[in-house]
Formats: sequence, structure tokens, C-alpha cells
Amino acid sequence: MGNMPKLETERLVLRPLVLDDALRIFHNFSQDCVTEFYDLATFTQIEEAIDLIKIWNQRTASGEGLRWAIAYKTSPEFLIGTCGFHNFSKENNRAEIGYELSPEEWGKGLMTEAIQGIIAYGFETLKLHRIEAFIDPLNHASRALLHKNGMQTEGILRDYFFEKERFVDAEMLSILKSEYQVD
Repeated sequence: MGNMPKLETERLVLRPLVLDDALRIFHNFSQDCVTEFYDLATFTQIEEAIDLIKIWNQRTASGEGLRWAIAYKTSPEFLIGTCGFHNFSKENNRAEIGYELSPEEWGKGLMTEAIQGIIAYGFETLKLHRIEAFIDPLNHASRALLHKNGMQTEGILRDYFFEKERFVDAEMLSILKSEYQVD
């Protein structure tokens, strides 16, 4: 899992993250509307974005995760968001997905396309059996996105995460290899 392939969808390229992406990562994570349901506080300094890129790339190098930069094919160096896998469980053949997108790009179906691409990669290349996601039950946009990509809500885990000085519920969603359809 330590290698980072470039993936392409109809409009997007999913590519490795580079330190030059820090300004765009900071742009996204410095907005409360992006971090509202995220397990990170809203960024106030560019160094936080640099550190996050380093953490994600270290996880990729060690096989603990994969995090792609999302960009339009027409301007591949201009990051609009990120997505990827973390919390790999090799013995259970599963991984969790995470993602965020610049608010200027919301509502265009871009994240649906990106998630479709990484789910395909997860089942076809990584040979995962299960892909799961945890969302805040109040994050209706995220739920709709995941449902659109074939994931099903399994239930609510009460006070599951301690984030931003409080316990929060987590809604668990998943898709199994047997439910995954290649178009």
C-alpha cells in the first residue's frame, strides 16, 4: 500500500500530495464550514497544512493510509480537496474513507466522482472486502454523497469520538465488495 498511484475520473485527477499543496489545504481547512464535522480544529496557520500533508504522506509511505489530492484534469496542480483511505485493517480486509472539498466546488458532483474512483481502487486494486465511513449524523451532505456511492447506513454509535473538547455520535456507513457494481 505504500505506493501512490494517480487515479483519473471523468473530470478529475487524484494525485499524490506535495508540499506545494499547503496553501490550498490551508484554504480549505481554515474555513469553519469545511472543518465543522471534521476531527481537526479550523486551521489558523499555514504550518498546520504543511504538517497535515507530511502526516498523510508519512501514512502513505508506511502503508497506514492513502490520501490523494483532488484536482481538475485541466489544472492538475491546483488542489480542490483531498480523499483517501485510513484505518486499514489488514486482518479484516477493510479500510475507512475520508475526504474534504473546497466550498467553492460543492454541489458539482465532484466528490461523488472522486469517491467512486477510490471505492473502485479499494475493491479492484487493494482487494478490500469492506469500505466504511464514519460521519457526524448531522452531516446530511456527507450521508447523501456516500449513499450515492452505494454505501449503506449501519447505525449510530453514541458518543463514539471525542472531538473538539466533547463527545460526538458517529454514523457508520459501509459498502461490501459483493455490493460494489462496476458500471
